[in-house]
Amino acid sequence: MVNEGIRAREVRLIANDGSQLGVKSKQEALQIAERANLDLVLVAPKAKPPVARVMDFGKYRFELQKKQREARKKQKVINVKEVRLSPTIDVNDFNTKTKNAQKFLSKGDKVKVSIRFKGRAITHKEIGYDVLNRFAKAVADVATVESRAKMDGRSMFMMLAPQAESKA
Repeated sequence: MVNEGIRAREVRLIANDGSQLGVKSKQEALQIAERANLDLVLVAPKAKPPVARVMDFGKYRFELQKKQREARKKQKVINVKEVRLSPTIDVNDFNTKTKNAQKFLSKGDKVKVSIRFKGRAITHKEIGYDVLNRFAKAVADVATVESRAKMDGRSMFMMLAPQAESKA
């Protein structure tokens, strides 16, 4: 809330330099802000009485936006890529999938490795576990297992995270 938008009858006023001016009526506080060619900004509306500060509101908003932009630059977006295998995967297909997963992990993405069981293959879950464990060993130099192999309906999956992330 700024200037006329403040509804409180009296406010605890803080000057532009940070010094306390005490409890003032809203009109008095507005006059003080007007004389300084600044705005009266409500900084703590829940306090008793509410706390208002004399400041340049445009500059204050600009600084807030600048801080938010900096925070967005520093945050890292982690994508989850998926690699699908089958319980009866052949050696060359397995190697290709391993290379793809290593490429994703080196870029900093997480990898979800899944196996979809078709037909009666679901009765041999141990084959799926073996394939996933072999896959985890193949990418062990660039990845750590974030969640072990587990079943979800007719598919089994595990999550791999880049190694640098897990050490940090």
